[in-house]
Amino acid sequence: MRARERRARLMSLYIYIVMTMIQTKVSARNQTTIPSKIRKKYNVQPNDIVEWKENRNGELTVTFRKRISFRDMIGKGTIKTTTNALDLEKDLY
Repeated sequence: MRARERRARLMSLYIYIVMTMIQTKVSARNQTTIPSKIRKKYNVQPNDIVEWKENRNGELTVTFRKRISFRDMIGKGTIKTTTNALDLEKDLY
């Protein structure tokens, strides 16, 4: 591979890396803005949750999820045993 071809290949690799990296600034109150390109791609809306996870190598993974209220959870799960509110109250007091 000639030097000129090598430089062109390295330049295209550099451009790819720069184009895929997005930087944001952390404010004095430790807040940052999620870039619009990311918000649109992952459909991030107000009140969504941003989860930050660090692995053993110190690498961060950022994921987005919708906020779930108690009303959203009603009726989603089932249990095989029945409960009796009076018995539960007696056990507590």
